Amino acid sequence: MNGPIDRHAQTSVPIHPLLASRHSTRALEPGIEVSDEQFTALLEAARWAPSSGNTQPWRFILARRDTPDFKRVLDCLNPGNAEWSQHASALLVAVLTESNEKGSLSHAAYDLGQSMAHLTFQALAEGLTVRQMAGFDAEALAGEFGLQAALKPTSVAAIGVPGDPGRLDESVAAPDLRPRWRIPLEELLIG
Repeated sequence: MNGPIDRHAQTSVPIHPLLASRHSTRALEPGIEVSDEQFTALLEAARWAPSSGNTQPWRFILARRDTPDFKRVLDCLNPGNAEWSQHASALLVAVLTESNEKGSLSHAAYDLGQSMAHLTFQALAEGLTVRQMAGFDAEALAGEFGLQAALKPTSVAAIGVPGDPGRLDESVAAPDLRPRWRIPLEELLIG
C-alpha cells in the first residue's frame, strides 16, 4: 500500500465535515474505555431524534466491554462479526418497538433508523466510530435478554475508537483499504 487511503466522501457540494468523514470501520482500538458521559451523549442524541407521532419506537441494549452483557451480545453475532467486534468499547443492540398502546407503529423502522443516525453523528463528534451490522441472530438476542414479542433486535452496533485497519485480516480490512463509493446523486432521484 502506498500510504493511507482518503476515506473522505467525494460530494458534489460540501457537506458537514463529520458526515463527509463518517465511515464504518471494523478496525477498533482494543482496550479503550468510552466514558459514561460519552455513552450518555450518544443515547441522548438518539433519544431526541424525530419520530412519527413522537412515539420513539426504539430501545437499546448497551453492553460495555468486559461485562457479562457484552459477551451475551458477542455470542449472538455471526462469527465474522464477532471476530473484529470483540475489540469494541461497547456493543449496542438497536431494538425496534413494533407497537404500543395505540397499536401498530407503521413508521417504527424509519424512526429507529433516524435515532441510530443521530447516535452515529454524536459518536463522530465524540471521536468515536460506529459500525452497524445485520449479521447476528435476532431470535437468540431476544431470548438472551428476555425481550417481549413486540421488541425486535434490528441491528447491533460496535462502538469504539477507530483503529488501524492494517492490524485486521485482509478479508476483514478490505473496505477500509479502498476509497469510499456511493451511487451518483442523480441516480437517487426518481422522476
